[in-house]
This record gives sequence, C-alpha cells and structure tokens, in this order.
Amino acid sequence: MPGDVGVLGGGRMGAGIAHAFLVAGSRVTVVERDTDAASAAVGRVRESVEASIARGTIDESSAVVASRFATSTDVADFARCALVIEAVPEDLELKIDALTRVESVLAPGAALASNTSSISIDQLAALLERPGRFLGMHFFNPVPASTLVEIVRGEATDGTLVAEAREWVHAIGKTPIVVADAPGFASSRLGVALGLEAIRMLEDGVASAEDIDAAMTLGYKHPLGPLRLTDIVGLDVRLGIAEYLSNSLGERFAPPALLRRMVAEGKLGRKTGEGFYLWDAP
Repeated sequence: MPGDVGVLGGGRMGAGIAHAFLVAGSRVTVVERDTDAASAAVGRVRESVEASIARGTIDESSAVVASRFATSTDVADFARCALVIEAVPEDLELKIDALTRVESVLAPGAALASNTSSISIDQLAALLERPGRFLGMHFFNPVPASTLVEIVRGEATDGTLVAEAREWVHAIGKTPIVVADAPGFASSRLGVALGLEAIRMLEDGVASAEDIDAAMTLGYKHPLGPLRLTDIVGLDVRLGIAEYLSNSLGERFAPPALLRRMVAEGKLGRKTGEGFYLWDAP
C-alpha cells in the first residue's frame, strides 16, 4: 500500500478516490486548478469521510483522517508520492497535459495512473517518458460504494506495476479486474452500449424512463437502471464517451439525437438538477 498517494482533480470522482485511500491509511494530496476548486474538494472529501464514520465503516475520528489529507494547486507537491492518479475530465488534450505535468515531478519509481473510462492508455502512454510505470485505474461512481476498479494494462505497462496495482486495489477494500487496452475497456464498452440503447428506446417511445430502468433493476437485478445511471454519471460524460467509441468502434456507438439535444439544453443529469429524471438542486 503506497504511503503517499496523489490525486489530480478533486471533483466527484477525484474526491471519491482520495476518500478510498485515506480510509485505508494512506496520506493523500489532491491537486486542483485553483484555491476555490481545492476548497470545494476539501468539502467533498470531508463529507464523504463523515458519512463513512456515521455508517461505522471507519474506526478513526474525522480529525485523525483529516490529518493525512492535504490539498494544493501545484503538481510539485506530488514529488513524494508513490502513486498519483489523474482524475481530470474525459478530454484527451486535457489528460495529456495533466499526465505530462505530473510525470515531470515524480520520482523515477513512482506509479502514474489515469482514471479514464474510455481513452486509450497506449495513446496517453506514448507521450510519457516512463510508460512502463503508467496504467489505467478506472474507479466507478460513487467510489465509496463501488467495489470494482478496472486496471487497464497498456502495451508498455510493466507487469510488476499491474501486480502492484492489484495489491493497492485489494488494500482499499475493492476488487480489481485487469483488462487490455481497448476502446472503452470492458466496463465502459458494455455500460455505454446499454445506456445508449435505453436512450434510443426512450426516444422511440417504447416506454417511460422509469419503466425502462425497472426492466433492468427488477428483471436483471441491476442496482440502477441505465437512464438513472446516465443521470448520475452525467449526460455530457456519456456523450463524450459515446463519441469516442463511435469513432473507434463504429456506428453502433453513435450518440442518439435525444442525448445530443439534452446536453445542448444543459440537461446533464444530477449535477444540473435535470436529466432523464428531476434531481434536487446540486
């Protein structure tokens, strides 16, 4: 288990990843773009930790956990980290810039991971100086409640790093699966295919959003229906992944017109208060 872990990006996913390593005993530094974003990240992590304490899943006090947590606006503060996980938005150029900046301050033996849900690990690794110490660690939303982490092995990823990553995932109480680098990996490729078909069904008037979701939760025992899950993930995020997979794998991943229209209208799901469902104001 790495003693010092860094997370680049303190949004919902980054804060959840920070929480997972904090409660497992690591010291965690979250780096954000500015002080306001860093302050918001503190709030997300604190809320998550306090919720875990209330559920009885953490024996330590919030003060003890907080003593292992820091935020910054400078990637140089990752210099002592044994592992840094990039969790910035799903944009290729943004991720390349983030990863190259982080790698430049890391010790040679440190591990660098991306939380990308669909972008090629080999494509990202090609721009790095030490691709052997880079891989994908795809966490799922919400991180504290999810038990899965998808480890994505690139062509250049060292086998020893894959083994280390498996140990880290077990140490934070989650289950790893290891997949080769391919568009959408395993989870996003299957999950997006289901989500897009559900949107097409809604678009075609096959059934209501509630009934389409009930078909999967009651009929197939999914914990969430595909449309409610899309609201939680974010319609804009789903659209970006669908566009990437469509370019990589073909027309079967083409985004439905309804999805494009809702994103254009700002109906992005839970984070905006409206998507396929209405949500409390974010």
